[in-house]
Amino acid sequence: MHWILLRGLTREQAHWGEFAERLRQAFPGHHFHTVDLPGTGVHYRDPSPASIAGIRELVCRQVSHIPRPYGLLALSMGGMVALDWAQHAPDGEIQELVLINTSSGFSPPWQRMRPAGWPRILRLLLRRELFDRERDILQLTCNRPVALATVKHWYRIQRQRPVSPANALQQLRAAATYKPLDRRPLPDALVLASRGDRIVHWQCSATLARRWQWTLQVHPDAGHDLPLDDPDWLVRQLDNWLAR
Repeated sequence: MHWILLRGLTREQAHWGEFAERLRQAFPGHHFHTVDLPGTGVHYRDPSPASIAGIRELVCRQVSHIPRPYGLLALSMGGMVALDWAQHAPDGEIQELVLINTSSGFSPPWQRMRPAGWPRILRLLLRRELFDRERDILQLTCNRPVALATVKHWYRIQRQRPVSPANALQQLRAAATYKPLDRRPLPDALVLASRGDRIVHWQCSATLARRWQWTLQVHPDAGHDLPLDDPDWLVRQLDNWLAR
């Protein structure tokens, strides 16, 4: 199985850190591909569409050389792109779907973006010093202590491939206006959420899982960036689910 990994708002493939390699070691029979959303990573100079559908179309073009079928594993806004992809893909193209701390128009706005997070996010957008901004993003999205090496790594990413304010706003608009179709794209999917997520309420994941009778697993205290906070727990959930 070829897996496509998608990150969230203004983040790129390098922000997965060591997680993709953990997946390769845990599942040697699978292939894992980290892919950038338009406006980020290797595509940071390109304009980002202002809709999840537009982002999904460009991502699909990027991976057209990768053999099908696919598994999709996606975090936050990447989860919206993955869900939209699964709902519009030809039959059989998407075999597995794993959504991490994502949200959709099925949930109310105050769950999709927790009110307490808005002041911190606004302060982040106004910060001009990149190192401080990346450190503050990590402190907001993670509930575990973050190593200084990780902060430096994220700082280097932003220095080398900066996401423009225009693209950040386009992605925000796409995420805020996204609502999936009513039809269930797959008989089952793995929906993972963090009870300690300070950005997106874990009930957004519960709403998706309940709507389509999908498998839901909730981490008791991790933050929004679950792959960084507790990658071992995430790998165990995926292993258990694939063994079904």
